[in-house]
Amino acid sequence: MDRLGDAVSTAAADVATPPRGIVRDLITLTKPRIISLLLVTTVCAMFAAQQGVPNGWLILWTVIGGYLSAGGANTINQYVDRDIDAVMGRTDRRPIVTGRISAGAALAFGVGLVVASVLVLGFLTTWLAAGLSLVGVLLYVGLYTLWLKRTTIHNIVIGGAAGAIPPLVGWAAVTGDLSFGAVLLFAIVFVWTPPHFWALALMLERDYDEAGVPMLPVVYGEQATRVQVLLWTIVMFGTTLLPFAAGAGVIYLVGALVLGLPFLWMAWKLWRGDADRPWAAITFHYSLAYLALLFVVVAVDAAA
Repeated sequence: MDRLGDAVSTAAADVATPPRGIVRDLITLTKPRIISLLLVTTVCAMFAAQQGVPNGWLILWTVIGGYLSAGGANTINQYVDRDIDAVMGRTDRRPIVTGRISAGAALAFGVGLVVASVLVLGFLTTWLAAGLSLVGVLLYVGLYTLWLKRTTIHNIVIGGAAGAIPPLVGWAAVTGDLSFGAVLLFAIVFVWTPPHFWALALMLERDYDEAGVPMLPVVYGEQATRVQVLLWTIVMFGTTLLPFAAGAGVIYLVGALVLGLPFLWMAWKLWRGDADRPWAAITFHYSLAYLALLFVVVAVDAAA
């Protein structure tokens, strides 16, 4: 029976993947949906740095460079995590796990994207933006994926710095430096990450447990995780008010309140344990829209 299975696997591997399928799998490795949110924070930070509408070509090259950087990091992440991905229902159909893309080819593709991103951002925006994008990759792959993810419940808190780099890249692409406004945008994404991801972890607790990943609900349970989601949401809400104190306009303040108060309410409902699984999903999905819309408000306020 084992020989039969091996023969079938070998035969399947020998079947050539159509070029269109290879391209689709390579794009899948970059995780376009996740990158779209990162690019929103990047572009909107550019508006804040410009205090108006940035040059269109600069936006284009920053978006291309940002996609290449994040796509490369995501691809290398899947190369490193292919053993974990194979046992999680959410990830067991990824191209590397199924063998549609070999691990070596995926690694080369990811590294190539990162190199291309540094060149695009460096030559067509600023070298500070290029350097920051590389720092983001190193934080995500080196700090989070290779070390923190498999060793500590604080993986998301510390590793969240990687996801907060894109606003810095956008700001640096416009100004060539970083100011307090850029730091505030970085801080917003940084403190948004724990409630966002721990809501997801509540939904996928069994997967993380089976994969041996020490996410908070696996180690300390659901109740402790719900408390942390609420506490970090409170911290996040307070952090989002700081740009107004630092000089942002009324448009931003109204947007931060209108978007933030429902987030607080959802985190409170999740903490209460009112049908906690549905509220975890609701909180997670709202957090995605929340961050995108908050940064759109940042851009609108800057351009107004």
